Amino acid sequence: MSAETVKRSSRGRTPTGQPNPIDVHVGNRIRLRRTLLGLSQEKLASLLGLTFQQVQKYERGMNRVGASRLWDIGKVLEVPVEFFYEDMDKSVASQSPRMFSLPDSQPLCLEEEGTTFDVDPMNRQETIELVKAYYKISNRKAAKHLFDLIVAMSKSTNNYDKNDKKESSDEE
Repeated sequence: MSAETVKRSSRGRTPTGQPNPIDVHVGNRIRLRRTLLGLSQEKLASLLGLTFQQVQKYERGMNRVGASRLWDIGKVLEVPVEFFYEDMDKSVASQSPRMFSLPDSQPLCLEEEGTTFDVDPMNRQETIELVKAYYKISNRKAAKHLFDLIVAMSKSTNNYDKNDKKESSDEE
């Protein structure tokens, strides 16, 4: 074979060489769960028999997480493997390595430098802080009332947004 016909493995990266958005999503979910449990990267690494740098690379999506390693991470973090794929945006899910290799496919490639893949609100720092604060409330009855209030507010805000959009379309 000539050097021109030998194709170097992209190891699941995008055509631009960026980490695959699915790997980034899985890494974000690992970081989310680790943070919610109050584990440091060093502690998680120790529990997995890894270095903290390896955990860091997994969390950033720089290194892909193999199936057996993901199984171990799920066991240590006390979540099923499916947890790492939950809440994945459709644009991220459409960027599997298979999609980049199919000749007729038109994957949604993120070409821009510095594009972030954190569309999941569960990856936001404020979400993590809110959940931690909620679980620090020692009066569980008060915590339940707060939870109910937030749910009610989100529903009324959602209804308000729908009514606002309806009124603006009626005016047109």
